[in-house]
This record gives sequence, C-alpha cells and structure tokens, in this order.
Amino acid sequence: MDKPAAIRTIYRYPVKGLSAEALAATALTPGGTLLGDRCYAIENGPSGFDPAVPQYLPKQRFLMLMKNERLARLDTHFDDAAQVLAVRENGTEVARGDLRTPSGREAIEGFFARFCADELRGLPKVLAAPGHSFSDVAKKVVSIINLASVAAIESRVGRPIDPLRFRGNLYVEGWPAWGEFDLLGQEIAIGAQARARVVKRIVRCAATNVEPGTGIRDLDIPSTLLRTFGHADCGIYAEVIAGGAIAAGDPVSPAADSG
Repeated sequence: MDKPAAIRTIYRYPVKGLSAEALAATALTPGGTLLGDRCYAIENGPSGFDPAVPQYLPKQRFLMLMKNERLARLDTHFDDAAQVLAVRENGTEVARGDLRTPSGREAIEGFFARFCADELRGLPKVLAAPGHSFSDVAKKVVSIINLASVAAIESRVGRPIDPLRFRGNLYVEGWPAWGEFDLLGQEIAIGAQARARVVKRIVRCAATNVEPGTGIRDLDIPSTLLRTFGHADCGIYAEVIAGGAIAAGDPVSPAADSG
C-alpha cells in the first residue's frame, strides 16, 4: 500500500453504546485500548459481570445500538477528572452523575430505567472495573476505519453515510477502498512512536443501520456489504505493541520491518 495515509479523526466511547467523543490527541499504550474507551457499560438485566474478576461478555448483556437504537438520540459527555457523565436529549440535559459514587450511578441508572423501560430485562446498572474495557471483542484493541471504504459503501447506497455509524477509534484517509484488509497480520506505525499489529477484520452488525443523532434505523449496511462486496466487514482491529502519543493528522503506514 504505497499511498500515504493519515488519521483524520480520533474518537473514544467512554460508555458502551453511547455517543462518541472526538479527541484532538491521545496516547496509545501497549496491550491497551484507546484511553478511556468503553470503560463503562450499562447492564441490561443481570449480566454475570464480576468487577472483581472482570471478563469479556457479549454486547447483548448491555444496552447497545444493535438492539437499543434510541440510544443514538442521546448526546453524552464524560469528564475524566470528575468521572461525571452528562446526558442530553434534544439539547436539554436529562441526567448527570458522578460514576464513582452510588448516588451518581443511581441518577444515570434511573434515567435509563425510564428511557429504555420497554427494552429492559431488569434494572439497568452502571458497570466498571479498573483496566477493563467493554469492547465487542475479548482482546484489548483499537478499531480503525478506512474512510475510502465508507465512501465505497456510500456509492452503493446512494446517500451520505456518517462514518460514526462504524464507531471506530481512528478514522484514516489515504488508503484505497478496502485496502485496510491487506494489512491483516502486519504491523503498522501510527504517528512517530506507536505501533500496532492488525489482528482482525471487523464484521459489521445492525448497529451500523442506526443514524447517529436521530436513532432512526434507516439503512441495512450489513446486507448491502454482503450483496455488493461479498463480505460484511468494514474496518480492522489492531493490538498496540508499542506506545506513543498520536494526534489527528499523524501518518499511518505499514511498519518498515513488518513482514
């Protein structure tokens, strides 16, 4: 892949299933996710999650866009220093809580008990554990979306597609459509110091059918991918193997010694 590529945007998702937060810069750490990514989740009925021994659980145990598209109507912001989550709907704040405290968690849980009342399998509960990420995969990874691949899907559906439907961490421009799949098994350099190993293509689910901001399920992206491209994938997962600061505009390229 000879064409130069660079990070256009960086996003994290502090609470699984809730809105993205743009970052101008951040740091990657070996064996870790993007800092602050999916460090909380909202349990949809008893999940079996044990914060003392945190383990991967399938996303169906939590509130998430694949099943709970109304979540996309919410605009959320997480303050790292204060550990406060603020939730807005239609421009109005509807909930706020310090997720370190019982009262703060209860404020958030109470909102989702009302907001998702007809979709709950039990009382919602804010979950977290030190160092744990509620990712869709068991390994701690960074997700990378090729914006040219999103454009290729746009050309087939005949309308603009918000790249945030794919809920990636790094959105990269400069690769040809689907060129990210050629990097499977290779190491990539991200910025001046960070390196990651591409380990998996990302199979897309029905969450991509939901329009960010409106919560309307208005497309069928997995079926479109299968029908027109012969696969249901968009994006790649990469495991960070060398840390470093990264920022929007930084280059992304195959590592010089990657085989």
